[in-house]
This record gives sequence, structure tokens and C-alpha cells, in this order.
Amino acid sequence: MVEHSPALRLARVRARVALARCGMLLGLGLLVAGCAGLPPGAAYPKLPSSALGQPLATKLGAHVAQAVQAHGGLSGFRILPVGVDGFLTRAQMIGAAERSLDLQYYIFHADESGRLLSAALLAAADRGVRVRILIDDGDTKRGDERVIALDAHPNVEVRVFNPFYYRGHWKGLRAAEFLFEHARLDYRMHNKLLVVDNAAALVGGRNIGNQYFQMDPESQFADDDVFAIGPVAGQLSATFDEFWNSAFAIPAAGLIGSHAPAPGLPDLQTSALEHDGVDYGLALASGEPYAGMLAERLPLVWAHARVLSDSPDKKQVKSGAAAGRLIRRAVLDAARATRSELMIVSPYFVPTADELALLGELRERQVRVRVLTNSLESAAELFAHSGYLKLRVPLLEQGVELNEVRSMLSYSQGSGQTAAISSYGNYALHAKLYVFDRQKLFVGSMNFDQRSEHLNTEIGLMIDSPELANQTARRFEAMTAPQNSFVLALHRTPTNATPALLWQTREKGEMVEYDREPTRRRWHRWLTRWMAWLPIEGEL
Repeated sequence: MVEHSPALRLARVRARVALARCGMLLGLGLLVAGCAGLPPGAAYPKLPSSALGQPLATKLGAHVAQAVQAHGGLSGFRILPVGVDGFLTRAQMIGAAERSLDLQYYIFHADESGRLLSAALLAAADRGVRVRILIDDGDTKRGDERVIALDAHPNVEVRVFNPFYYRGHWKGLRAAEFLFEHARLDYRMHNKLLVVDNAAALVGGRNIGNQYFQMDPESQFADDDVFAIGPVAGQLSATFDEFWNSAFAIPAAGLIGSHAPAPGLPDLQTSALEHDGVDYGLALASGEPYAGMLAERLPLVWAHARVLSDSPDKKQVKSGAAAGRLIRRAVLDAARATRSELMIVSPYFVPTADELALLGELRERQVRVRVLTNSLESAAELFAHSGYLKLRVPLLEQGVELNEVRSMLSYSQGSGQTAAISSYGNYALHAKLYVFDRQKLFVGSMNFDQRSEHLNTEIGLMIDSPELANQTARRFEAMTAPQNSFVLALHRTPTNATPALLWQTREKGEMVEYDREPTRRRWHRWLTRWMAWLPIEGEL
């Protein structure tokens, strides 16, 4: 008998593993191809449910009803630009819930803040609160399945929007499934919403995770939430119910594979949440800002508002195959009606041809159009930046004002975070805000990009409030100041038919100008220019 060397045996083992992986990929491809268009678990039985029918029966509902009556039937709003306030308000709302909690999120990470919020949800369920959690599956990472495992509690139900078949964390299999079933899996639920007792809501652009609450030194995503009470809270609940009962919302128990929810509850042990000397546990125990907003020590702005939300089957609505709602039409109609000034805050700014034409029409009417977006230096998504970079010169030639936020802020006012966190130089824009003539504003989850146009469902509020619009405009002015952003300009020379771009900013008190795109990594310039040649605009 021939004795094989350890190296040969190892090579054979590796070959068997490679063949097994190929077989898994092929099997997965055949499985997915055979079920195209149907989310896994679509046939799993589920019961429809709806928002709490008697919100007045709770202390919160009775308090809100009294406040609404005192303000003539309007809804009350407060914008939360500070990331930590977004975390504290969520945790405090969950902690005060009496009857029901509805959560709808694109991302729900299982980091420190995510585990603390999950523990608060379990505590609410233990005291008899009905908890419904609807999460998207497009950006799920290792550990995030702890959220799905909350479904093991009898008072908690978790559903996953348009899930993958594969429930593990090997990127190769996940990528293969996406390739085989791209048309279905490219359609995502980008909504962010929390509703308590069908009486108070939090809606905006923040996902669940440390970076979205601007407490992670390695990454801060600046965003906004709107705290809302009154009639608008019930309208937001109705949109949640529509998504919850849709064919895309699959019960956690119906997920396929070995990584489906375990029979036991997840381990949510976490160390004290503290960064840069801030003890978030103590801040949470204070009850602020939630208690202050309810008592109006932190004043609410009372105004008319409309809930804008895509239908769960947005793709069919866009194609004309089904009736429903498209959020973008209402936002673009408001932009078209502006008379003097349009402000756009969008981390990903990749307008369609029709939207470019609309911005051009506004400039022809002498409407001032101002945009704040991410720079290459601060960009979290290089693909999105590659779609934007091709549009900068045409936009500037139309007279659109472009500002790109810096990753290192010189002045933290309006940024949503402390100077200590800003000093790490990892700032990135994540807010989606639109201000129309400083008379009304839209705040929600909708970027001014083509993914939000075609591939993501979105939600937000159109609020008729000069006060809130001006609050947002003042923050816009602070963040577009040259100490916090690059102001883009065109440089024309007699020898060059195409104008060049300049990036103007203030550093150490002095105005400086760059003729090459500022970036933290030189290869990012090359990579985004290469990406710009790819025919993927509709994905950006």
C-alpha cells in the first residue's frame, strides 16, 4: 500500500471541499431558478394582524389625544438630528410601551446598541406588550440573526422582508444566490419606522446600529429622525400593517435552512455602552429626551403633514401592473412647485435623466438649487459615488450648487455628534432631507438616487411647517460652510474644452483649493472612475 504524504492528503481534502462548494452552488442555483420570483417561505402559514385598535386605552394614547385636541387636531413633531438622541428615544419609547410595539427596519445590527434595544424589546414582551418586528434581509451580517431569534418569545413575532434562501454567512453562497435570483433579491425594503401603542412614532433615515447613532469612533452616519404624535402616528401604523401583511413579509419560523431561528431566546449580554467618556446607560435612565418631548419641555411643532410611502409591491406599481403608491412622485411634485429655493440632503445623489431635467427647469426659473452629499473622502458606497461623479460638471453648468461633506469636520454644530467623536475623522452623511422654499420639508428614508427610484421601498413625512423647514435650513447652512464641506466649482481654460473641477474648503482658518478629488485612499479615485464606465446606473 502506498503511503500518501500529508501535503497530498491535504490537497485532496481541499479538492473535496472545493467540489462540495461547487455542488452546493449548483444545487442552490437550480433550487433558486426553480422558484424564481417567490420568496422562500412564501407558502408558510401566517395570520394577518393590525395596529392596536384602541390607542386611547393606554396612558400614552390618552395623553396624545388630549394634546391633539389642544392643538386643533394637528400632529406634533420634533426633529432629532443628534445620533445619540435617536438611540435614547427608541429605547425609552420601547421601555414605556403598554400594549404594542411595531418596528420596521432595513438594518438591525446586533452590536451594543442593537443588543440593548433587543433586550428592551424582550422586557416589553415579558410585561405583555405585543411586539412585531419586520426587517429587511439585504444587508444582514453575522450575529444579526439574534434579532430573528426574538421570535421565540410568545409575545414577539418577527417577519423578514424578501429573504434569501441561504441563512448562513459564507459570502460566496450568498453572492451566488443573488446572481441566480437577482431580479427578486435586488428589491429591498428600505423603510425605517417605530410605532408605540399606535399613538407615537419615530420615522426617518436611521437604521439600528452604533454607527447610525454616531457613537462608534470608527464610523459615524449622520441622520435624522422625526418624533411624531397625533393623527399622523395612526397613518404610519397603517403603512406598517400593509407591509407586515404583504406577500414579501415571511414569518421567521418559515425561513429555510440550518440558520433559522433557534428554539431558545438569544443571548443579549452586553457590556456597558460607553464611548469617549459618555455613559449611555446613565443617559438612558434619565428618561430624556422622550419624557421631555411628551411633556413639551422639549417643544413640539404642531403642523399638518402627509405620510408618504411606497406600496410593498412598488415594482408592480411602477410597471402599471398594480395600483398603489409611489413616494417619489409626491416629492418631485413638491420640488417642481418650488419658487425660490430647493435644498436637498442625500448621501447618495444619482438623479435620473428626468430628475436632471427637472433641476434644469428649476434653474431656468431662477430657483436656487442646493445639494449636500458625500464626498469621495466620506463616501460609504463607492459605487454610488461613481454614478454621481459623472453628473457634477453638467449640474454645475446648470447652476446647481454642490457641496460634499468632509470626513473630518472643523465645526461640529449641525452634525448630530460631539466634537470628540468628530475628531476621529470618520464622518459620513446618511440623512435624507428636502426643504422647499423654507416652507415645508420632507424627511424620511428616500435618497435622491436611482435605487430609491426603482429598487427600494421608502417612507417619510411631508410636513407643512416653516418652523421645521427653517430649522433644517440653518443646519444645512452650517454643514455646507467651507469648514465642513468641499464647495465645488468649475475651472475653465482656453486650451481645455471640458471644464475642470475644483474643491474649495477651509482648513486651519485658511481657504484652500484642490484640483484633484480629495480622498483618504488614492486608489479610490481610480476605482470610482473605473466603476463609472459600468452600465449600472439603475442600481446606484
